[in-house]
Amino acid sequence: MANTRTPLIAGNWKMNLSLAEATALASAVKDAAAKYTDRDVLLYPTFLQLTRVAEIVKGSRVLLGAQNCSAEKEGAFTGEIAAAQIKDAGAGYILIGHSERRHILKESDAFLKTKIDRVLDEGLMAMLCVGETLDERESGRAETVVLNQLNAALSHLTKDAWKHIAIAYEPVWAIGTGKNATPEDAQAMHAAIRKRIALLNADAAPTTRILYGGSVKPDNVAALMAKEDIDGALVGGASLKAESFSELIKLAK
Repeated sequence: MANTRTPLIAGNWKMNLSLAEATALASAVKDAAAKYTDRDVLLYPTFLQLTRVAEIVKGSRVLLGAQNCSAEKEGAFTGEIAAAQIKDAGAGYILIGHSERRHILKESDAFLKTKIDRVLDEGLMAMLCVGETLDERESGRAETVVLNQLNAALSHLTKDAWKHIAIAYEPVWAIGTGKNATPEDAQAMHAAIRKRIALLNADAAPTTRILYGGSVKPDNVAALMAKEDIDGALVGGASLKAESFSELIKLAK
């Protein structure tokens, strides 16, 4: 059956850009996205940039997300941001379990499951990040690690909840290193992820978007997205410059 999933290019700005830089970049991305009706574009600015970027992209083809949220609904959790507050700011997506949060901030699979539930409780889209380290890949455990991460966060979901899930496969060893999985390696993992989704919810497997993340650039995105199960890209460094990110949007088909 043909792939009818709409391609998605997502830019994760991480802890970068001033408010002025974020404003200019969001405006440029909005203009770039307006040229296409057959692909989606998503921005993940910092929390402090969220409302300003929401104002800029309102009414455009650009979707808006937050890079993280609290596992708690509300209350005395100094420094945390609730999913409801993110929704109120104008975002529709929340990134959950990025490798930097798993490995630097030590967020566990069990903890990420509670965040997924919190995002879904607010009716938002959760983009779950999964991926293996270099040691795990070289020891032949990459697929096991990734599928275990997927199971831990999503195996409890109802059929309706799957409508609010997207996946980003990001091999940890390829993030910010200039290295990236070959299109064939990436496709193999994406196919394994989709097969596991089919076991969890057969109806969700054909429709759930699975993005590749890990040193995605204009010179490799077309080869990656030519693969059957790769539905887009979660982009880091190349999303911070209007020229490179606009080129990625152009090539996302």
